[in-house]
Amino acid sequence: MSRFVQGHCLSIIQEPSEFQEVILQELELSVKKELEKILTTATSHEFEHTKKDLDGFRKLYHRFLQEKGPSVDWGKIQRPPEDSIQPYEKIKARGLPDNISSVLNKLVVVKLNGGLGTSMGCKGPKSLIGVRNENTFLDLTVQQIEHLNKTYNTDVPLVLMNSFNTDEDTKKILQKYNHCRVKIYTFNQSRYPRINKESLLPVAKDVSYSGESTEAWYPPGHGDIYASFYNSGLLDTFLQEGKEYIFVSNIDNLGATVDLYILNHLMNPPNGKRCEFVMEVTNKTRADVKGGTLTQYEGKLRLVEIAQVPKAHVDEFKSVSKFKIFNTNNLWISLAAVKRLQEQNAIDMEIIVNPKTLDGGLNVIQLETAVGAAIKSFENSLGINVPRSRFLPVKTTSDLLLVMSNLYSLNAGSLTMSEKREFPTVPLVKLGSSFTKVQDYLRRFESIPDMLELDHLTVSGDVTFGKNVSLKGTVIIIANHGDRIDIPPGAVLENKIVSGNLRILDH
Repeated sequence: MSRFVQGHCLSIIQEPSEFQEVILQELELSVKKELEKILTTATSHEFEHTKKDLDGFRKLYHRFLQEKGPSVDWGKIQRPPEDSIQPYEKIKARGLPDNISSVLNKLVVVKLNGGLGTSMGCKGPKSLIGVRNENTFLDLTVQQIEHLNKTYNTDVPLVLMNSFNTDEDTKKILQKYNHCRVKIYTFNQSRYPRINKESLLPVAKDVSYSGESTEAWYPPGHGDIYASFYNSGLLDTFLQEGKEYIFVSNIDNLGATVDLYILNHLMNPPNGKRCEFVMEVTNKTRADVKGGTLTQYEGKLRLVEIAQVPKAHVDEFKSVSKFKIFNTNNLWISLAAVKRLQEQNAIDMEIIVNPKTLDGGLNVIQLETAVGAAIKSFENSLGINVPRSRFLPVKTTSDLLLVMSNLYSLNAGSLTMSEKREFPTVPLVKLGSSFTKVQDYLRRFESIPDMLELDHLTVSGDVTFGKNVSLKGTVIIIANHGDRIDIPPGAVLENKIVSGNLRILDH
């Protein structure tokens, strides 16, 4: 069954397939005409890249119409072979060669920088939110790479994949790094038109994305990196400079630093056969049940996301005992392989259909792809099971509280768990809706509490924290509607439930 379950396209499924084929062809023709109309509104300056974007969209849309839904055949999913996911300890145990500088000079660091900070109540690129001692995600990234370049006397460049949402603001900020020892490049991921869920036609009427057209366009997910990087000309530039691998990660993952042991494993494989694609995975906890996992599928390593799992098997997919690892989206990819596959049009990624409702109430879908899904297109792929410390994403203010606290120490842009914490796991922190926006969150903490001995923190309602508060064990603070709780300066809360107007009860 095709995926046209919504809108008037439902009727297509119930008709004979020949009729269905005709309807789909007509639909595709209509979309082609709409895209041609949009292209006529482009200026000569915009024409070339708009044409590339719309061509890319048409290919994706064609596949969307042809493919029979996102589900994988559950019967074909197998556990990956033992040697296809290597423990990080084994890779680290090989040590480092004397010529680590020459190995580093083959590397390019790419950060996915297309996201806005809207989920944390911020306008503009997420990478410009302050996370630690006034440093933003971008500051920390630049500091990490500059530290590498100075320490090993190398020239590792930083590349930012921006979206049309983040490009302008990011470029303004980049001037402040002119004197850093890091060459910084940017390129833009594609800009695709959103699709009306009922008519399945593009919402956009012209190329502009301001005013009424603001919501007509979207960046199509980080799987777009392969085509956009290739189209930007940067891929060829780096190959000509002798670069061999890119290390790709989300800019909001503060654990995704350049790992010399993994890089050495790529450049000097023990069996002499180089990997074209390495995915860092890490062990699932109950908080990660929705993360994509690596499986063996039709003889290849394959990333399976929750959206591809048939409904009857979702609970099985979420099981921590059967699928023990998930994808951190820290990826090491051969530049030559990207070029080869891009030119053969052979990068195969499942389409993610992402439904959205626009401000005016219009239901739309956007077609996206994920960078890790391409693993099955590369030769000799490998998973490496890395420590949890390499996965430190900041998606919410609860995450922000962890990375701002004394659980971590900051050194040359890298966060490491404090040696004073007795166990390596991160506390579970759940801040309520009064803390969702960064400015509200900052207003509610006079200083970040001491969390070295914290296991679990839940905060709900109108709560503020004075200076030098210490949280230990399990702490639950609940201000009911209309109540307010002010945790006084210097308070030590250990295994406590605080509710009402600051009544402290033993937990």
